Amino acid sequence: MTDTPRTPSTERRDLEPADGPVGASRRTVIARLGGATLGAAALGLTAGQAKAAVDRNGAARPPAGPTADCVLTPEQTEGPYYLDLEKVRENITEGRPGVPLTLRVKVIDTMTCSALPGTAVDIWHCDALGVYSGYEAGGSTPDTTFLRGVQLTDSTGVAEFTTVYPGWYVGRALHIHVKTHAGGTVANGRYQGGHVSHTGQLYFPETYNSRIATLAPYRSNTASRTLNARDGIYRHGGSSTLLSLTQIGSDLGKGVTGTVVLGIDPDAVP
Repeated sequence: MTDTPRTPSTERRDLEPADGPVGASRRTVIARLGGATLGAAALGLTAGQAKAAVDRNGAARPPAGPTADCVLTPEQTEGPYYLDLEKVRENITEGRPGVPLTLRVKVIDTMTCSALPGTAVDIWHCDALGVYSGYEAGGSTPDTTFLRGVQLTDSTGVAEFTTVYPGWYVGRALHIHVKTHAGGTVANGRYQGGHVSHTGQLYFPETYNSRIATLAPYRSNTASRTLNARDGIYRHGGSSTLLSLTQIGSDLGKGVTGTVVLGIDPDAVP
């Protein structure tokens, strides 16, 4: 048996009680940046430069170079399948079959428009048949940990993972869950302490999803596949974390590289 992951509406209900303070905090930041943008035209600033022209206390400061990525990434639901394993490892496949995926996540501080080295990027996702580790056979199975792991960003703000292209389950588009953690330390192969500074999800272009669905083992997945445009969670900011994919060689089955930029406030605490 495989698990029966919850529908998007269930995932949203799981988040709502705890999401208020985070959502309000980020709306405040966005509103503050929006106000700066409105007053920027007379100074000849672009929208991106205007967003960079306020510090954490709302005070004006000079823009510091290009700011195309200096935008706060919308938060999305944690969902029902998060496990606080905090295992620091680059390869999270544990032998799970699927098209190889090299995932590169760059983390940017939206208040300084600079890369954030030493940030913990925590990801988890289902396998090709829609199964999450820790929740196999319709119940909790904490002895399984495939497709879950943490990496610290390097000096350029990039965390890299070796994983597989995820599958799908009823009601959800193909996605990878992600959290960023700040202020913690690594001990005995685990990330400890600190606080969560962002919770979101990463998505895949439909042109690739359709091709992946024809390959083994994905073609054995009998669940109806939900398109991004029909996913209720994707519609709330998912396009901002749509992965940029590059195929490795002429054979899609050999793998792809996916990249994305997360703009966060490292001081944010849910």
